[in-house]
Amino acid sequence: MNDEPANLSGPEIIRDFVTRLPGKPGVYRMFDVKGDAIYVGKARNLKNRVSSYARGQGHNNRIALMISLTVNMEFVTTETEAEALLLEANLIKKLKPRFNVILRDDKSFPYILIAKDHAVAQLVKHRGSRSRKGSYYGPFASAGAVNQSLNTLQKAFLLRSCNDSVYANRSRPCLLHQIKRCSAPCVGYIEMDAYNELVREAENFLEGKSQAVKAELASAMEAASDALDFETAARLRDRIQAMSFVTQSQGINPQTVDEADIFGLAQESGQTCIQVFFIRSGQNWGTRAYFPRTDKSMEIAEILASFVSQFYDDKPIPRQVLLSHDIEELDLLAEALSTHSGHRVEVLVPQRGEKRSLVEHAVTNAREAGGRKVAESSSQAKLLKGVAEAFGLPETPKRIEIYDNSHISGTNPVGAMVVAGPDGLMKSQYRKFNMKSEDLVGGDDFGMMREMLTRRFSRLLKEEGERDAESSTWPDLLLIDGGAGQLSAVRGVLDDLGVGDLAVVGVAKGPDRDAGREHFFVAGKPSFMLAARDPVFYYIQRLRDEAHRFAIGSHRARRTKAMGVNPLDEIAGIGPLRKKALLRSFGSAKAVSRASAGDLAQVEGVNTALAQAIYDHFHDGAERQ
Repeated sequence: MNDEPANLSGPEIIRDFVTRLPGKPGVYRMFDVKGDAIYVGKARNLKNRVSSYARGQGHNNRIALMISLTVNMEFVTTETEAEALLLEANLIKKLKPRFNVILRDDKSFPYILIAKDHAVAQLVKHRGSRSRKGSYYGPFASAGAVNQSLNTLQKAFLLRSCNDSVYANRSRPCLLHQIKRCSAPCVGYIEMDAYNELVREAENFLEGKSQAVKAELASAMEAASDALDFETAARLRDRIQAMSFVTQSQGINPQTVDEADIFGLAQESGQTCIQVFFIRSGQNWGTRAYFPRTDKSMEIAEILASFVSQFYDDKPIPRQVLLSHDIEELDLLAEALSTHSGHRVEVLVPQRGEKRSLVEHAVTNAREAGGRKVAESSSQAKLLKGVAEAFGLPETPKRIEIYDNSHISGTNPVGAMVVAGPDGLMKSQYRKFNMKSEDLVGGDDFGMMREMLTRRFSRLLKEEGERDAESSTWPDLLLIDGGAGQLSAVRGVLDDLGVGDLAVVGVAKGPDRDAGREHFFVAGKPSFMLAARDPVFYYIQRLRDEAHRFAIGSHRARRTKAMGVNPLDEIAGIGPLRKKALLRSFGSAKAVSRASAGDLAQVEGVNTALAQAIYDHFHDGAERQ
């Protein structure tokens, strides 16, 4: 349903919609004058829920402002309220409305996978869809947590981690076998029955049966020692020690909770932090702190409920979800999560026992992480204020964009943009630009910067319209790697696009390109330097270096990809067999490019017409043989 009453706004618009709404469950969206969704909500009864906004009184400041900005609404009805809750969470994550709780830093979690799509099982880290055949264990809170566990699991169970192509082409054991982290099944150093036993032990360990596995190995170690086979006994001892390290490094390992996610919420100086612990197979697989975007007027229960429903939009759901605070509609959330997961999910707010202790531990961690975040934000705020003073900005910048480019003699040119703000580097906002202009001359840094800035701000103007000081996507300051020339090129681009009022600073190294002697260029002023010990100076250096790092990394990735491209792949009619025949006959793609059409036609599978097409591809059709 989408009707837009003319010449109405705020409560009047909402009141008009109420007259046509059904008394069914569903989701509603509020839109501002730009057409942006500013709020997404769900309701058991759409008519009753939306009519509460039309009263025009009894609302806090946040809701009153939201109502006043509403110029249009859209509605979707659902069969049940649980379905409405799931749809609401999905739309909030997709649209990121201004007045909702927004889950930020929503990265996928890594898992440990014992892959079984090969005769010899493989132990690897896994992200993304679980399409490979095998056993998955996790989620782990971070790549660091899973890498540390994999490192010690290799020592404990000696399973291969190499990919199938490497495994198939081994003629002698690799370095991992030499440092006692692989049993080398690739060269037959272990029988398959014995290797599969290692796989079984690893699965039992990851399923929480660590004590049974260690007891089994301890018994085997004693037997080997009694038989005076001290080498085998030492090997088993090392494996037991590695397993002990894994269980000890996991910290809290609950006795009565087998599978659960634990959410602890704490607020510090207006900053909300939610700490999530992951318990699987009775083992703690790490914790991650989240800092959702919220409004100060929001109640803790509202924040936590919205966060949890969004959290599971694209993640596996455990059998239990433990919360630090009571929320409204606890049963509804459990019903929605059960529907989404396909199995029964309990949502609990523990009051006593070990579960309560786990929740309190999560809250303590959330409080500490929130305190660190507040301290870091305070330090960052001082730096941004210093940036404003150093470069004469009218206000403290909320978003700084730093630009750099990278190439080798003009080949595979790449531009890079990194972003910094009150919370530090904003890596989700980084962008790379593969240069497309055919007019670029090798090494034309000015031309690359012009193309990059033109593409960036043309798109921003198209998507956002005129520059808005309140927008989070418009920068307050641009930092450019370069001096007066680069600054002039950038100013020209911005003037042409009608955004010439943006603040731009050029950062150029000294005469000998010495870090520490940077000169700063601002339009209408002579170049200047900052004091060597000024924290703002170090901050600008870090931002410039981060842009340089990102640009070089993007360039290397593009160059590596280009190196793997064969010119023969670009010719219609050349498949794998014909390409192989051509390379076998001429030795290389370069030699094929130099061959005559007559010589090409002598190759098996290449007729006269195709030979001419190949010749024309490399010679622009200028000559005919």
